[in-house]
Formats: sequence, C-alpha cells, structure tokens
Amino acid sequence: MIHEFRNPMPVLTPVGDGYAIYVESSGVFDNDVWTVCMCADGSVKHFNTGQVKMWKNATFGIEKGLANF
Repeated sequence: MIHEFRNPMPVLTPVGDGYAIYVESSGVFDNDVWTVCMCADGSVKHFNTGQVKMWKNATFGIEKGLANF
C-alpha cells in the first residue's frame, strides 16, 4: 500500500533535509520505504523508516534541532 502525502512533509535524512512525497508499506516484518525529494539538489531518494525523522511538527513540539542521526 502506498500513501501519497497531500502536502509533502519536511523530513531529516542521513544525507540532508528533504520533503517526503510518499511512503510505501513493506508489510508487517519489513521497514516501510519513504520517497524523499532532497532540498539540496532536487534528487529523489528512498529511505527506510528508521532513517527518516520529522523536521518540524508544531502539534508534537518537534523541531529540526532536536533530531540527531
């Protein structure tokens, strides 16, 4: 199953900031795969769930400076 975000979500990845475009479920026993458009150069990369963190979410008090890899 694929979930496409109506509004791309700002995220942090091990290679830089980006916007999550969609996430694909890999099933119960595997990580989901996130598709992210990178801010630096517009390239599209794929990451496992453990490699993606929310960049900012005011509802949950998440700020970019708090996320470390």
